[in-house]
Amino acid sequence: MKIGELARATHTQADTIRYYEREGLLPEPARSEGNYRIYGPEHVERLRFVRHCRSLDMTLDEVGALLRALDAPQTGCQEVAALIDQHLDHVTARIRELTQLKARLKALRTQCDDDRDMAHCGILNSLAASASSVQDPAASAHGPGVHGHPQRKPAPLRPV
Repeated sequence: MKIGELARATHTQADTIRYYEREGLLPEPARSEGNYRIYGPEHVERLRFVRHCRSLDMTLDEVGALLRALDAPQTGCQEVAALIDQHLDHVTARIRELTQLKARLKALRTQCDDDRDMAHCGILNSLAASASSVQDPAASAHGPGVHGHPQRKPAPLRPV
């Protein structure tokens, strides 16, 4: 099958498929005489595995580690269990961060009663006042180093 067929079969954009190939998550496909990528059932299965892992918010490095484990079925699964434990710790920390974020947003929302003009908007004034005290807004959980790995350019993903 060609890349468009693989994309439709897995609900994945062709650019994402190419990206995963470049990142080593998908094996390089055979090429036709016209130099089109030709994918087989193993690509469908692997791509579905990758997308499922990504839907669990795993990084590309984590997915790569799981794929290497999948490709070595004779080895023990201690590393896989440790990876999932580490990811669970990250998710737990992220939930805690999101809970704190929710509380801050709720508190911010109380700063506005909806009938003021923008010059007197409590939300905007509060944001402006607190912005001067923020050191580096990019140094959040959304920045480089999430999961303890360097940030990679995210692959364009479609909803799973």
